[in-house]
Amino acid sequence: MAKQDRAIRTRRAILLAAAKVFEDHGYQAATISQILTSAGVTKGALYFHFKSKEELALGVLDAQDSHFTIPHRPGKLQELVDVVMLHSHRLQTDPMVRASVRLAMDQMATGLDRTGPFLRWSELVRELLEKAQTQGELLPHVIPARTSDVIVGSFAGIQSMSQAFSDYQDLMTRASELLRHLLPSLAQPSVIASLRLSASRGATVYEETQQQHQQQQQQQQQQHETTTTN
Repeated sequence: MAKQDRAIRTRRAILLAAAKVFEDHGYQAATISQILTSAGVTKGALYFHFKSKEELALGVLDAQDSHFTIPHRPGKLQELVDVVMLHSHRLQTDPMVRASVRLAMDQMATGLDRTGPFLRWSELVRELLEKAQTQGELLPHVIPARTSDVIVGSFAGIQSMSQAFSDYQDLMTRASELLRHLLPSLAQPSVIASLRLSASRGATVYEETQQQHQQQQQQQQQQHETTTTN
């Protein structure tokens, strides 16, 4: 178990170092040597976990939705709002998520498949819209498969603007305004009236997910102790 934990920590350290180097230098200019220096690990340790710079970059890209807990809501449009606002909060506060987003937006990253995060976001949003449609939350004309791409593309643009103007400091406000403009074109008026769309929503949802995570860890610990005792 200790060996496994050490391997997990080493992998995490390498990914964090790669994220910083990619963010500072861009994918094309970044080198394995820079990542090794930043991570403070041997070349053997790095190549044990990642076979190439491309694999490192894909690992950073995957960090956008790694440990991303989606809060369950009875109303699926509120759940969609919370997903967007939670991601915005993580983008402001989590260096790995920030590096992952910038890498996904790096148009100079020749040869790197950057479609993964966009595809996963589109699938998530489409599923929530389909559930919202089933529950009667959407206007009749909405086609979830098309609308999901519009939402994801618009949100990506908002993130790029926020990074350029304020290094994401105004992202929560921009994300809130985006939703206030988009949702009336696809949601029933009665649903819009009940949605919580404030700029502080992301921080609120983040605290909720942290509490849920802590409760799950405590339950797992209790189950482990009970099993060990028996």
